[in-house]
Amino acid sequence: MPTPAAVSAAGPAPPTPWRLGQLGDWLALSAGALLTLAFAPFNLYPLAILLPASLLWLWEDLTPGRAAWRGCLFGLGLFTTGIYWVYISLHHYGHAPAAFAVLATLLLILYMALYPTAAGYLLARWAPRAGPVKWLLVAPALGAGLEWVRSWLLTGFPWLNLGYSQVDGPLANIAPCLGVFGVSWAVWFCAGLLLLLLRADNSLQRLGWGGLAVVFWIGAWGLGRIDWVQPEGNPLRVSLVQGNISQDQKFRPEQLEETLRLYARLSLTQGEGSDVIIWPETAIPAFYEEVADFVAGLEEEARASGVDYLIGAPAGSWQTGIFYNGVVSLGSSHGFYAKHRLLPFGEYLPLRVLLTFFRNMVDIPLADFTPGRPDQPLLRAAGHPVGVSICFEAVFGSEIRLTLPAARFLVNVSNDAWFGDSLAPHQHLQIARMRSLEAGRYMARATNTGISAFIDARGRITAQGNQFKAEVLRSSVQPLSGSTPYARLGDGVTVGLLAGLLALGARLERRAREVRNPQTAPPQQHG
Repeated sequence: MPTPAAVSAAGPAPPTPWRLGQLGDWLALSAGALLTLAFAPFNLYPLAILLPASLLWLWEDLTPGRAAWRGCLFGLGLFTTGIYWVYISLHHYGHAPAAFAVLATLLLILYMALYPTAAGYLLARWAPRAGPVKWLLVAPALGAGLEWVRSWLLTGFPWLNLGYSQVDGPLANIAPCLGVFGVSWAVWFCAGLLLLLLRADNSLQRLGWGGLAVVFWIGAWGLGRIDWVQPEGNPLRVSLVQGNISQDQKFRPEQLEETLRLYARLSLTQGEGSDVIIWPETAIPAFYEEVADFVAGLEEEARASGVDYLIGAPAGSWQTGIFYNGVVSLGSSHGFYAKHRLLPFGEYLPLRVLLTFFRNMVDIPLADFTPGRPDQPLLRAAGHPVGVSICFEAVFGSEIRLTLPAARFLVNVSNDAWFGDSLAPHQHLQIARMRSLEAGRYMARATNTGISAFIDARGRITAQGNQFKAEVLRSSVQPLSGSTPYARLGDGVTVGLLAGLLALGARLERRAREVRNPQTAPPQQHG
């Protein structure tokens, strides 16, 4: 046993995370705030490993309550800097009072922060002992699993999942197999490996953990060499028409005729020679039945020139009180797709009896849509079935895969004017890129004010338009057939793997505690 003199000579013991006190709390908050830089438009994707690794370190040797608090601070930092734009949508464009918009945004941030709060609590509860089991089994499965829960609980809002940050990195190659939640698991796994590497006691341990990291990254890189799908037919010439109609002008009745003329003029003058022309969400800012003459004239022009149109337009009537946010196809094939996954509070009001006050506070035109059926027939364009999604639907890989494997390419239409010049349009485009990766399909994404873009089957942007500019973006889209593993199996396999890893980690931790404290082990049964 060392003497007090020996301890004094050795100097004070290095502070462990639980001794950092308020400094550790500030570090957790700062790490969460900086994590936004891993996502678009900054795209510093290595931060998505470095900063969660720092959170894991800050979670060492903590009680469940203390770990929950630091998880909460991490979440507050991330979602305050990452989804602040909700205030812009509510106040600047929804005309909600500033105080109400601030309160609503803070409540959403607090709700989102509950998930890292739960992660910290459960990790400290189920795996209190720092080590490989905690960092490589329990923490990654818990982190990615809670993201999956956030994707459906209370209608779901899976924004800023860690996996989205990796669309430009090698870990993105996991997406065609396990989807975005599989990529999130890989990010947490790499964060755990980094922590173990930095905390290694000797060169042999460092060599082991470093070697495992190299093998893991080489494996992820190798997945990117696999062609899950194959071309079908010739590439299509596609034009995306971006009208750049400001949100405060878009739904004014006196603006309707000018808006229709603008889209028609851009299509006819700059979309000439296209196989498909796509207009963004609610490009026609009225029920398309109310502009039947315009639609009929445009369809006649489309058939004469051999081009197909996909146009964002709501449908319904004030008499019936039934409205759909949709996309209509004109030309060689006529059809209508009604948006299936609606945006809560923006397109419908959940818990209407309790939350009617929200509708009274926020002015959102056409904000009471009816969801379309999930089994709608696919629209067709240029002779191919198309997987259409509208705005918020692109956030859900489980929705996009409903169109597969029949869809030969994907189309997403959106109106990101609601977010102004914020991070949201960039984050939304990054999410759309993940959907192309998962599905193994090209995507043509048309937006009102930007960012319109073409995305290939590996999630790479092949052409991108300018924000806040009326223009036509042209590029080629290759129809594809075949299925990625994710398109065939969905999130079920990934969630099952996460649950299995979590159960294995918890069991190993329980056995380790029984070995250290035999008196806590259950008595042996003798027959």
